Amino acid sequence: MRKEVLLIKLLQAILVIALQCNTLSAQKSEALTFHKDIAPIIHQNCTPCHQPGKAGPFNLITYQDVSNKADFIVYVTKTRYMPPWQADPSYQTYLNERLLTNEEIASIQTWVTQGKKEGDKKDAQSIDVPTGPYPERKPDLSFAMRSPFTISDAGKDDYRFFNIPTHLAEDTYLEAIEFVPGNKRLVHHSRIMTDTSHMVRHIEGLSANDSAIWQFNKYPPLDRFLYGWVPGNFPIFFPKGTGKKINKDVDLILNIHYAPSSVQEEDLSVINLYLAQGKIEKEVKTITITEEYILNNRFLIPKNTKPYFEAVYLLDTTIEVIAVMPHMHYLGSSFKAYAITPEKTEIPLIRINKWDFNWQTSYQFKELVQIPKGSIIKVEASYDNTAGNPANPTFPPRDVQYGWNTTSEMMNLVLYYIEK
Repeated sequence: MRKEVLLIKLLQAILVIALQCNTLSAQKSEALTFHKDIAPIIHQNCTPCHQPGKAGPFNLITYQDVSNKADFIVYVTKTRYMPPWQADPSYQTYLNERLLTNEEIASIQTWVTQGKKEGDKKDAQSIDVPTGPYPERKPDLSFAMRSPFTISDAGKDDYRFFNIPTHLAEDTYLEAIEFVPGNKRLVHHSRIMTDTSHMVRHIEGLSANDSAIWQFNKYPPLDRFLYGWVPGNFPIFFPKGTGKKINKDVDLILNIHYAPSSVQEEDLSVINLYLAQGKIEKEVKTITITEEYILNNRFLIPKNTKPYFEAVYLLDTTIEVIAVMPHMHYLGSSFKAYAITPEKTEIPLIRINKWDFNWQTSYQFKELVQIPKGSIIKVEASYDNTAGNPANPTFPPRDVQYGWNTTSEMMNLVLYYIEK
């Protein structure tokens, strides 16, 4: 009998403790408010895109903005569709990484479940809402397209080239580059190159399908990849004491992919340049590993196949990598890049297990990644040209080769670096 009494008392004690824990947990949950708990998460990971003039289709800045989209935010964060981030964090991490923790996702869900409380606005005073590459600084130089371009209403992907003379009086160095689409709805992505020959200034609005495009083989760009932009990408920043050289009187070559449209619209995109401040000790340079470096096969993707390609680039000097940007089109399946030192040590650069053409970015390292002379940089990429690939732009599948159009394919890795 005594044992039964003791057992009952023990169970009662356990129940009391459990109730106390639940009460404390509930009190903690009830304390979640927008200004104190949710705004820091949203402003750090969502607002950079979701604000006026940026890629997001709606704003996520104020309490009302977030409250109105709360159920949607719960879904896209729980499924990790947002914020968009392709790189595998178990392989390499980056300075511009946007990945919500499980705790942050749970906090958003709890806040919504408990009624989306706004809380005290004074808690928001210390929160900085990102508005651009430098919130307190305007671009030093801004170059718009020479005239508005009328986007076709033919309902097809359209690739166009534009020449933007800078008329710079002297060589200069950049610490950041930014592309601002003039038509957020139809500018799908862009690529900025540089030219000092001045022999392609007449290409204004030239179609990638025009036979005259082969002029680029006769007068190749000085820099084949100054900067690339897609929705979700942000300005590239170069470390203090370094800068990307822009030559005197250089022309900016802008290649823009316009999404299909059924109505005519205009675009007047802008390139913003931020000049390096202070003494430049190291010049930022670019390596672009392309299909030309593929060793295992010809770059051809036959219909109904899932081919794999390997490209290798040999370093003739020691470099320190600032950032990398991989690029493929809709048939891309996975992407991996790493360096192998002369001592056979592997240095991870980027791994994307599930490629998504719609979300590409420049991945900037937290610390410069040093790769010694004599190392090779290896790129591995797989493609899916079958009917089972929901992103395949052609049905039924057809043979695909290299090309600028999204119905063609590419395999690029761009590295921003300085020499050691």
